[in-house]
Amino acid sequence: MTEISHEIGRQVGVLIDRKGHVEHVIVGDASRIVLPAQARSRMAEARFNGLRCLHTHLRGEPLTQDDLTDLALLRLDLMAVVDVDPKTGLPGLVKAAHILPSTQIHNEDGASLSPQYQFLDPKPPSQLDVNFLELIESLEAEMARNRGARKRSDTRDRAILVSVTTDGLMTARESLAELRELATSGGLVVLDEIIQRRPKLDPATLVGKGKLDEIIINCLQYGADMIVFDRELSPGQVRAINAATDLKILDRSQLILDIFAQRAQTSEGRIQVELAQLKYLLPRLTGSGTEMSRLMGGIGGRGPGETKLEVDRRRVRDRITHLEGQLEKVREARHQRRAQRTRREMPVVSIVGYTNAGKSTLLNSLTQSQVTAEQKMFATLDPTSRRLRLPQEQEIIINDTVGFIRDLPKDLLAAFKATLEEIEQSDLLIHLADASSPTLESQLLSVERILEELELHQIPRLLVFNKADAVIDKEQLENLCITHQALAVSALDRRSLAPLASEIEKRLTHEIGS
Repeated sequence: MTEISHEIGRQVGVLIDRKGHVEHVIVGDASRIVLPAQARSRMAEARFNGLRCLHTHLRGEPLTQDDLTDLALLRLDLMAVVDVDPKTGLPGLVKAAHILPSTQIHNEDGASLSPQYQFLDPKPPSQLDVNFLELIESLEAEMARNRGARKRSDTRDRAILVSVTTDGLMTARESLAELRELATSGGLVVLDEIIQRRPKLDPATLVGKGKLDEIIINCLQYGADMIVFDRELSPGQVRAINAATDLKILDRSQLILDIFAQRAQTSEGRIQVELAQLKYLLPRLTGSGTEMSRLMGGIGGRGPGETKLEVDRRRVRDRITHLEGQLEKVREARHQRRAQRTRREMPVVSIVGYTNAGKSTLLNSLTQSQVTAEQKMFATLDPTSRRLRLPQEQEIIINDTVGFIRDLPKDLLAAFKATLEEIEQSDLLIHLADASSPTLESQLLSVERILEELELHQIPRLLVFNKADAVIDKEQLENLCITHQALAVSALDRRSLAPLASEIEKRLTHEIGS
């Protein structure tokens, strides 16, 4: 190998199996070799892929970052380079490394470190004395023990979260914290979080090829099942990322849709979620279909042919048309119920706000109901209406609605139009906000922006800060109430709700009277 490499002035490499058979011969240029594309696949977490790579270096350089990246991405048994004597072409020192079994290693700041490599001492070929098969078998045994321990302790999917930003890091951290909460609400175990700041987003892979390799290596090292991106991925980006790994790829919109699918209880809610999922899926039914089978499970399984995809597109379009027809019937039924309430001249108040602000808990406390209320994002998807008697014996209808969130998928917002139409007939909106949230101001702006997009910003609003009991600085809370002309309550403490009921009555009297 070294003589041939010296003669042609190019790196030469071989992939060798554990029986010593040469599987591939690779000829590169003077500075690198490119391993076969078919080798880029994710192997079982408890094993290496059974191949070791040996290639030449013409300038006596050590193992390069490309060598280490291929070692980790391809889960090679070993990566070794042999120096080529520039005068004679004879072999010089052999430098080799292998990856260590998956362990969760963090630095002092809690961030994950790069994969751990074990470098062997450089030696001439004649002095290599490592029992290679024994070494690999011991490493695989340790990997199997680590994997078995993880399986016994937790069966949930394991994810690494990725945020890519062109803005400041503070905004990215806030967004990533929200993505973590979404992931946890969706039943994922978050292993690591990665933030990348770029001048502009990479149109092919969002993060760039080098960063994508780093992310995939982290996933392999941690034993992650999926990568969750804090942005909506284009169909092309999904294809490019899946060309590098068969880990499941989710973006923020898909994660939200998955949570909605878990939470929907009524037939109406399930219709709305399915409609949103199909509208999200339709433009992504392109190419081989493999990328969509990983992103959403696909229609028709992995790798359907083009004819099958055309059938799928037609079925999706037909299903969308059918679901839109069902939603139209839902709108008509809601319109009839609203007309009945209007004839009874019963005022309508709707609670709106950011997800997990405590809307369902507030409805329960005000009306002594048992609506499902959890410390999870989007715990309430299906609209709920209850009667409430105010202090002056006036009866009103009070609605609980789906929580808002920044960058809510447009198809999802459109699908829930039937639910949000309930807000259109409201005489008053209670904008409920979590006073203890570190991102309170951005949440307030997000809700106001969505209300404006829905053309509901003309309805009178009463801003209420919930979870006042969780705010440590009471003076700061008082100042917030003064600044925003808001009330502070704790939905868990019914005694704190008396001023709210009185203010609702006062506002309704003013609005209806005027």
